[in-house]
Formats: sequence, structure tokens, C-alpha cells
Amino acid sequence: MMLVVQIPAWNEAATLPGTLADLPREVPGAGAVAWLVVDDGSSDATAAVARAHGADRVVRLPVHLGLAAAFRAGLEAALAMGADVVVNTDADHQYRGADVARVAAPVLAGEADLVVGERDRARLRHPRLQRAGSSVVRRASGTSVRDATSGLRAFSREAARRLEVTSSFTYTLETLIRAGRGGMAVSGVPVATNPATRPSRLFGSPWVYVGRTGPSILRLWLTA
Repeated sequence: MMLVVQIPAWNEAATLPGTLADLPREVPGAGAVAWLVVDDGSSDATAAVARAHGADRVVRLPVHLGLAAAFRAGLEAALAMGADVVVNTDADHQYRGADVARVAAPVLAGEADLVVGERDRARLRHPRLQRAGSSVVRRASGTSVRDATSGLRAFSREAARRLEVTSSFTYTLETLIRAGRGGMAVSGVPVATNPATRPSRLFGSPWVYVGRTGPSILRLWLTA
């Protein structure tokens, strides 16, 4: 079984060394583990730093296309590498490398198609908003996942192949809704987080995030 850890990265030359150093090279149940970095049109040395610190493959997008596009490119590249399981994590070292095995375990055991690493809500920037948003996504997806926006998640090869991502903003909610409504086995496992290395780049305020994701959730609920 081949496990590929994919990391979408945009101008992460400063944080990638720590992120990569923390990743495992062996995971129980996986015969091989490879690291894949998707450089989303960075203007710094992200690609060179990734190679220098052990990435097995670096995919460079010609321009900055956004997190969802980088995620899609990572899935395609991971499948081309022969991945049986794909674990997505963030380049800013928010998640612990030790938890890669935790989210991958149910997929490797054939018990789940998508596993989400659920963070401690008390450590999130906007815990009430996250709780409310995840509740909405649970209803839209028909799943019980408590942390809909977590970037640490594992996909079976079939899920990575089947899940369509049309959002230009974030893949986390869309893949969860599509997987749940598509009859895939979806679960969550608790994971820990590291201290923040930089402010979030995904949105300037929680209300901007709600304004951008709300219509997407409604569209997916109606069409997925």
C-alpha cells in the first residue's frame, strides 16, 4: 500500500522545513510513504526548500490559483504516483506529523473512504463559528464529522479519484458534502495541533468566510 502525504503550499519557504521534518516516513499498514508538495505559484523559494527538505515530488503551478486548485492538483499527482491512500496536510505546520498515521488508519484498514482530523475546538480561532458551520455541513453531508474545515484528512484511492472539487475557494467543505451525499464512508478522529506559525490566509474575518462558503454549501446541498 502506497501512502502519499500531499501539502498544498503558497509562499511557505519559512514553514515547510518544520512541516516536512515532522512527517513520518513509515506508517503502520502502508508499505511506502511519499511526500508531495504542490507549489501554488509561490514567489519565494517554496519549491527549492521542499526539495531540499525531502519532498519526493514537487508540482509547481504556473501562477497562484488558490488552495482548492492546489488541492486538486495534489490529488491528481498523488494518484499518478500510485497512491492507495492520500493524506492532505497544511504547509504551515498546524498539524502534527504523528497524526498522519491516525487519520490514515481507518482508510488503510478499509473502514473509511474519507477521514477528517478533528481539532480541539478550544484551540481554534473562532470556536463558536466553527461549531455552527460544522453543524450546517453535517446536515448537508449526512455525516457526523465535528470539524468540517480541518485540512488534515485522509482519502482512499477511490475517494480521491471520484471526489470532484469545483470550488475556487476551499475544498474542505465540498469534499465532505460530496463524500457524504455520495454514499462514501466518512468518519472523524481527534488530532492535536501545533502553535500557530502565522495568521490564517484563508479569510480576513469569519464573516467573510461565511459569506463565501454559505452559497457553496447551499449549491452542493441542492446538487451533490
